[in-house]
Amino acid sequence: MCRFLAYAGSPVFLDSLLIRPRSSLIAQSLAAREAKTVVNGDGCGIAWYGDREEAGLYRGILPAWSDANLVSLCRQIRSGLFCAHVRSATSGEVSTANCHPFAYGRHIFMHNGQIGGYDRLRRRIDGLIPDALYAARKGTSDSEALFLIAIAHGLERDPVEAMRLALADARAEMLAAGIADPLRFAAAHSDGETLWAYRWSSDERPPSLYWRADEGGVTVASEPCDEAAASWRPVPPGSVLAITRDGRTATFPFAPEAALPRAA
Repeated sequence: MCRFLAYAGSPVFLDSLLIRPRSSLIAQSLAAREAKTVVNGDGCGIAWYGDREEAGLYRGILPAWSDANLVSLCRQIRSGLFCAHVRSATSGEVSTANCHPFAYGRHIFMHNGQIGGYDRLRRRIDGLIPDALYAARKGTSDSEALFLIAIAHGLERDPVEAMRLALADARAEMLAAGIADPLRFAAAHSDGETLWAYRWSSDERPPSLYWRADEGGVTVASEPCDEAAASWRPVPPGSVLAITRDGRTATFPFAPEAALPRAA
């Protein structure tokens, strides 16, 4: 399973959260504490909002702990909203196109989890991406596919509903194919103004996701990135946490299964 971190609040240098803490995200890329895969060395990436309309994006196939370019960027970039990801591949080969975060226009997205049985479903899942969006499909991962399906469902208008419908579409294809494996989804998405963090699974084991508020802003992470574990709270299963740039938060129920057709 991958690890990620997202932040919204007063501008900070990225290294203050991604490098300097003892249990930082880069440290987790080599020694995660709450993941099935301790090592997350199949690439890394960061996306951040600055002075331009679209987000800046850096992705690479080197493990985060050995990517000197990533470290240098984190020490120089200051942002009030950014996302970072270290990958442990469950679908799609190790390539830059499969590294998170993904970007489309002003939107960025990253994911920890998987569509169960994706190797048997890839043609079906790709079929959920409209032709007008398919040219934006650069990689082969289930995560990128979910992002593009959500865009097709109106991510710009209603992000939470679009993401719910994207997951419901994927789950419906799994059920139609007789796949019993779960769909697990911890993810973060932003349009540059609001950060949404999701935690959901079709079974009882959603990926871990925590958040912490301080005077400067709000941080969301797959696992606490410092030693003050008591200051971190779990994002409730089956929910989405919305965070604005000024640090306001709100939590809502998130139930993709509700969008599936009911048996007669």
